Amino acid sequence: MLDHSSQPSSPPNIPMDALSEVLRDFRLSGVNYGRCELRHPWSIAFPQQSSLRFHFVSQGPCWIHTEAHGWQELHDGDLVLLPQGIAHRLASAPGIEDDSLKSCQVTRLGSNVCEVVREGTGETSTLFCGSMALGAGALNPLIALMPSIIKGCDVAGNDPIVGPLLAAMTAEAAQPQMGSATVLSRMADLLVARLIRCWVNCNGASTTGWLAAIRDPHIGRVLAAMHRDPGRDWSLESLAGVAGQSRSIFAERFSAILGEGAARYLARLRMQLARELLGQSGMSVAEVATRLGYESEASFARAFKRITSVSPGVVRRTNSGRTDMDFGF
Repeated sequence: MLDHSSQPSSPPNIPMDALSEVLRDFRLSGVNYGRCELRHPWSIAFPQQSSLRFHFVSQGPCWIHTEAHGWQELHDGDLVLLPQGIAHRLASAPGIEDDSLKSCQVTRLGSNVCEVVREGTGETSTLFCGSMALGAGALNPLIALMPSIIKGCDVAGNDPIVGPLLAAMTAEAAQPQMGSATVLSRMADLLVARLIRCWVNCNGASTTGWLAAIRDPHIGRVLAAMHRDPGRDWSLESLAGVAGQSRSIFAERFSAILGEGAARYLARLRMQLARELLGQSGMSVAEVATRLGYESEASFARAFKRITSVSPGVVRRTNSGRTDMDFGF
């Protein structure tokens, strides 16, 4: 909780572009990529997962099916991002539902990159597929607001870099050389970050909620500071100092935009991060408590159970934060 009685501390040096500051923490952990060469007819099902997925089509044919949108054709150079990792299917034509992955030859090209090949006599589809887990939960509030599927070509006109990036990925995937998988993965990281920024820029008209908050010149700086250093001993005064406002004006403005006070937001952010640390890093409850700014393991445990309805020990034992990702499939 925020200590309302503590003296204000010197605010960290927070950039005015709060979205860039949050994207600064866009650490893609557990990233897996697969370069696919598949001969028609083929079809691969992708189950629901908590991590982001993306598919880049270097050469078709390729269609994507989701429960909400049915079959949609993807063209050469198209990229689709599925922020919430919803269940979907890729296929060389609508209606093909056989599991072609079983007949594919999968070769590891590195610790997190593989090549997937399906032989045959039909037309070849060349794809680059990826599965990404957000590091430290920095963008989870934003990801929850995004649509279930985003096509890169739909937002390319709002970012002069997206088009050339897609063209570069097409060229790299079409003529693979030594290190191509690594080059493609680096371009994919940048492309996903820019697509997220494009979507924010095109959907920031709301006056309330997380998108409005991150775009607000005062509250956005505070969100960036919280996400960058959630374990800091934040007080209402120190956060108001980051915002450049008086304590009363800041508190009123924060609640008006986000629908909750700064203390509540910070507590939820800490518990979200705690879930990931307990489930993925193997850290002890005491280590997580210290990292997130709690004076004792007991006070952290009480806060964790109050907000999540389970004890931190249960989360750590069940390893609930782990995500099973096998090269994005």
